[in-house]
Amino acid sequence: MRWSEFPKWGKWAADWAARYHAGLRERPVRAQTAPGEVAAALPAHPPETAQPMDDIIADFETIVMPGITHWQHPRFFAYFPSNATPAAVLADNLITAMAPQCMLWQTSPAATEMETRMMDWLRQAVALPAEFHGVIQDSASGATLAAVLVMRERALNWRGNAEGLTGQPRLRVYASAEVHSSVDRAIWISGIGQANLVRIPVHGPRRGMGIAALEAAIEADSKAGHLPAGIIACTGGTGTGACDDVAGACAVARRHGLFTHVDAAWAGSAMICPEFRDLWAGVEGADSVVFNPHKWLGTQFDLSAHFLRSPDDLTRTLAIQPEYLKTHGADGVINYSEWSIPLGRRFRALKLWFLIRAHGLEGLRQVIRNHVTWSRDLAERLRAAPGFEIVTEPVLSLFTFRYAPPGADPDATTEALLTRINDDGHIYLTQTRVDGRYVIRFQAGQFDCTEDDIDAAYRTITETARNLEED
Repeated sequence: MRWSEFPKWGKWAADWAARYHAGLRERPVRAQTAPGEVAAALPAHPPETAQPMDDIIADFETIVMPGITHWQHPRFFAYFPSNATPAAVLADNLITAMAPQCMLWQTSPAATEMETRMMDWLRQAVALPAEFHGVIQDSASGATLAAVLVMRERALNWRGNAEGLTGQPRLRVYASAEVHSSVDRAIWISGIGQANLVRIPVHGPRRGMGIAALEAAIEADSKAGHLPAGIIACTGGTGTGACDDVAGACAVARRHGLFTHVDAAWAGSAMICPEFRDLWAGVEGADSVVFNPHKWLGTQFDLSAHFLRSPDDLTRTLAIQPEYLKTHGADGVINYSEWSIPLGRRFRALKLWFLIRAHGLEGLRQVIRNHVTWSRDLAERLRAAPGFEIVTEPVLSLFTFRYAPPGADPDATTEALLTRINDDGHIYLTQTRVDGRYVIRFQAGQFDCTEDDIDAAYRTITETARNLEED
């Protein structure tokens, strides 16, 4: 296809996107294809000659679309949202058309300078202190890995990159069992090793790690000749919405000279609402904080906001400056490729600029407040429904429940209920385990979700449970 043909197909794509979003409630949320079905419809060998766009589009509709799980569906209540607002999609279209590689200031000054400003807008929106500086990472996983690498280098007095870990003391990092699995991966990739990720027991309604137990573990490791490096706290953990005592963790870190990273990948977006900030009280004492606007704020994947108290520690850990990557004649500029693990960078700040201007912070706050209110109302309705048990109370818009009618095995019955709900396709939910018990997670977060969609979730859950019991 040539650029001269692009307007025709670009208009088709825009019209298709509008039709797609308007008709999402008529589609099953989760893909209904069987394993291997899509692959079987794709030719085994690539074409040798060009094929008409009409044929490609037709195959897109018949092969691809049946195998898509619709993350933009208003009744997507699984995992966490991965939203795509029209303003951000429009910005992404422009980014894709320009296709700039924004690794250095000089390779696109507008991208670098807008990133600096947009991250400061976000900093203000969530009320982080002015000494925090932000960078857009690809994901919270990438930000957490960067933070763990800084922990490693600081603990080793900046010798890890140069000398490796052989012969060094065993580094130790501390977190609860409620943190995301990306923490485990960061520990692997950094070379610290799974055995040195110390799990602190959780307690209380917020399922946060015990601060006394945290300090005891650090002191025991120090006496054993290990080298404590850092603490990873979570706000709004993926399984149940667990929230650590961030202030307490930061206080322990200060006493022992450790680096603290706060993973608020999902819940951090809600901190634009002042009434929810108690969930990460004390965050101003952290060294590193991450949350994902590509979840709850409305920018599509990938756009993760990473804030650091001392960017110099990050660049000292990650920056490499061969001659071909130096920016000459422009003192004081930021090259964000030195703040992240990948060298290449997209112009992701443009999505934030479009989004925030198109909705305003108050418009975004209202979306989040609605989701929280509706989810809490649903939890109360399920609590009152026969056979249902709320296992973990709502944290923002996330709670867990199970179906335990008298005489039934709660784990087996809850799993059977979830399977039948997801196979039906009207809504989409996921599972986790809480203290060994099999439970269903519910979270509201899709940008176009309405109170009617929450009502539909209640009807689907309770009617499916009744049908299951009758069977």
